[in-house]
Amino acid sequence: MLSLSTPLCVAAAQTPSAPGDLQRNLQTHLACVRAAAHQGVQLLQFPELSLIGYEPALMADHVLTADHPVLAALRQAAQSHGMALVVGAPAAPVEAGARPAIGAWLLGPDGSVALYRKRHLHDSEEQFASAGTDDAQVQLVAGEPTALAVCADITHPEHAQAARGAGAALYAAGVLISEKAYAAESAMLEGYARDHDMAVLAANYSGTSGGYVSAGRSAFWAPGGRCVVAAPNDAPCIVWAARSDSGWAGGVLSLSVPA
Repeated sequence: MLSLSTPLCVAAAQTPSAPGDLQRNLQTHLACVRAAAHQGVQLLQFPELSLIGYEPALMADHVLTADHPVLAALRQAAQSHGMALVVGAPAAPVEAGARPAIGAWLLGPDGSVALYRKRHLHDSEEQFASAGTDDAQVQLVAGEPTALAVCADITHPEHAQAARGAGAALYAAGVLISEKAYAAESAMLEGYARDHDMAVLAANYSGTSGGYVSAGRSAFWAPGGRCVVAAPNDAPCIVWAARSDSGWAGGVLSLSVPA
């Protein structure tokens, strides 16, 4: 069992995304990786569907595979900086012929690629996407048992409970949360950290995507429920949290994203 004082640094990339523009969004992702590397980040989480924007109607035209050039470039960045990345992009469904899945791609610093498919869909997504089948998918990331979540997953308490039951010590979510929903959904995330005694990381969008105005305020809650750090608004930034012998501390790095 890992000691709580095992050094760890995780971060949320609060970024904008250009609708369906993989190359432009790739440059934004790479800029985030470079900024996070200066902070010693070991895991960098991006928002839901970060590589195409939250644009469900565009998913069918942008289904990525592990060897897609955009993911290859991000895999190389992950290796170069010794950092795991979780990026959002459509993926092939569990069942052949079904609608694409809303994927969270985990790109390891060792060159590995893993895929988590969003388990719980909003009603508005069902005409464009198919749900994943894994209630929990826990993998070691920087030595930390980590479960991935995508947006609506966090509104289903059984998802976080399954993650903890599968051994997760960190629950990392890529989301698009509006101002209207932020109070309720951030309270749920705080509750998961408190009730399941696991760290919780949430990466929200900067600005507007898919017609939704993001609340920003990406955040990290330590096991027990304390909010260690949150972005003050929806401006582009890196929200980082680091664990040391003295506990968790965090900060916010302003970010300049490519035009």
